[in-house]
Amino acid sequence: MDNVAVTVAEERVQYFDANGKLITESLKDYTRKAIAQEYASLDEFLRRWSNAEKKQVIVDELSQQGVFFEALEEEISRKSGKEFDPFDLICHVAWGMPPLTRKERADNVRKRNYFTKYGDQARRVLESLLDKYADDGVRSIEETQILTIEPFTDIGTPMEIIRTFGGLDQYQQAVHELESMLYSA
Repeated sequence: MDNVAVTVAEERVQYFDANGKLITESLKDYTRKAIAQEYASLDEFLRRWSNAEKKQVIVDELSQQGVFFEALEEEISRKSGKEFDPFDLICHVAWGMPPLTRKERADNVRKRNYFTKYGDQARRVLESLLDKYADDGVRSIEETQILTIEPFTDIGTPMEIIRTFGGLDQYQQAVHELESMLYSA
């Protein structure tokens, strides 16, 4: 849906096709088509999501392709009363997968005792990252700037926190593993 002007109008989108004909369809149908142009299958999407250094890059790419995440989240959240991650919105709308809330995903990671391989301070950081994910989504935990706000400032300076993991590469690896745990089946 490159270079096509699209507007959201009450859970429906309107756009002009290549022949100049006005098309009106549901937001979900429009989203399903936009995602299908980018990903032929759920497996292809999951592979790309898993391998992405930053998940937000995929969200941004799909937004550029015409996926209205805010409107989609509003529509689905309004009906369910829950807030969902872009990952769950994509899987739910495009492939009919039941969505999990960010809190449910964070709780699932906690149940797996994933943090036991880390020391106390690193565990506190990872727990705090999970809390931030549950509140604000994946974008918030992918940037190291998050270490400059509470509750991380109560744990240590950004450099102290990164040293707890053994360096920046190890910290980033721990965040990547955390994301893998969040999005595992």
